[in-house]
Amino acid sequence: MSNKISKHALHATLVASALASVFAMPANASSHKEAPFISSMPNVDGTDLYMFRSYEAGRQDYVTMMANYVPFQDPQGGPNFYPFDQKGLYEIHIDNNGDGKEDITFQFRFKNTSKATTLKIGDKDVLIPLINSGPITDVNAATLNRRDTYTIDMIKGDRRTGTKTSLTNVAGGAAEFDKPVANIGDKSFGSATGYETYANKHIYEVAIPGCGNGKVFVGQRKEPFYIAVGKIFDLFNLNPLGAEVDGNKNDLENKNVNSIAMEVPIACLTTAADPVIGAYTTASVRQGRLINPSPATGLGNATKEGGAWTQVSRLGMPLVNEVVIGVEDKDKFNASKPSGDAQFINYVTNPVLPALVETLFPSAKAPTNFPRTDLVTVFLKGIEGLNQPKNVVPSEMLRLNTSIAPVTDPAAQSPLGVAGGDNAGFPNGRRPGDDVVDLSLRVAMGALCALTGDTDKLKVGCKPSDAPAGGLALTDGVRRDATTFKATFPYFNTPLSGSFNQ
Repeated sequence: MSNKISKHALHATLVASALASVFAMPANASSHKEAPFISSMPNVDGTDLYMFRSYEAGRQDYVTMMANYVPFQDPQGGPNFYPFDQKGLYEIHIDNNGDGKEDITFQFRFKNTSKATTLKIGDKDVLIPLINSGPITDVNAATLNRRDTYTIDMIKGDRRTGTKTSLTNVAGGAAEFDKPVANIGDKSFGSATGYETYANKHIYEVAIPGCGNGKVFVGQRKEPFYIAVGKIFDLFNLNPLGAEVDGNKNDLENKNVNSIAMEVPIACLTTAADPVIGAYTTASVRQGRLINPSPATGLGNATKEGGAWTQVSRLGMPLVNEVVIGVEDKDKFNASKPSGDAQFINYVTNPVLPALVETLFPSAKAPTNFPRTDLVTVFLKGIEGLNQPKNVVPSEMLRLNTSIAPVTDPAAQSPLGVAGGDNAGFPNGRRPGDDVVDLSLRVAMGALCALTGDTDKLKVGCKPSDAPAGGLALTDGVRRDATTFKATFPYFNTPLSGSFNQ
């Protein structure tokens, strides 16, 4: 795979040098309990999507995709902890021709099986109430009382009617994979470092039909999302106009999350015509659900479910459903596909958030250019010369130009991505250390307009006079960078222990 950026170089360099002067603060984003309906279904609630050229040594010809689910996990969440929903369908979709429709889908299905472990109490064998009955050191240990497994299918074409094949374990050829249990606590795993040794045994090399081999890890991780979420949703109860660096608390610092992580060869995802791919993740459940008034002994018997798969969660670019889509349409957005995003266009071309910011902070004047074509560029099309597909149909998803080489040294990655002169970062995909809250806020307030000059050199349809606050250093005061995370797959850190003392 070539690392040349050819015709992308001029525009990307222009964008990087221009943005660097404005986006000099932290960011972060995504969707934690972002819509009314999904808030009641945390096990299928997608929180974040990441996609980037792998920067682990020797893996630069791969794309890493990570979809996170089940928000706000307290480490001490026993006795059941946080399994994926075995009656749900989790998917990562790839659009490799810019038409807003999935061309490749990776589907994950889960199965949670009780081992019905008992203890002899008097003269009776009684089922124990805990998830484990002793220390856990290996995959599917005898002391683990519930076995969580999953399968992975790849679909070419439409997600429901396309051609389906199964991914298999290179070691042995099995099509079913074990998922590690959550980090119950240090005693259960022998030491503070015992859990990661155990979890690493669940990193699998997988055979991807017609594409060669890749890697997969599915399991609990420390929450990588960072944001002053409490203050932001309390009418921006912070100083977004001040130079706050680590001036506010990361409200998710002591939380965990479930992650679906894949590393796939670039050649498997792209076409010869265009190196740019788009991605989004969804979760679906069966359309019909009946509560079983007399569930039988065992797992998964509390409901009876059937009917067509019905999408209830959707996530591509960060923050869209949380702070762009109106409350009454949030559930509708979660059920929609990118190809139908024209129905939400008014939320992008005439956004509410900038007006709310101006109301709360009068010196931060909202942009006056309507329709907001600059936001259409960022959220629905990708930036021309950086990560815009050749024949793009406006649709919301995370986009990555796979021809741009990764920055392999985490210390050299800019948390500001393209804005910091690092074209391998956000909004060209998203890496663990990329900041997106501040960046997204500044873009909403017209940062791209402020950078265009009178000639609109970034081709976003606006000029500096349209965005009086476009150059302001808006921030939530929370900062991290790539060195905060692991430098190897699956990149996210070890989840916090259930016996972690907060």
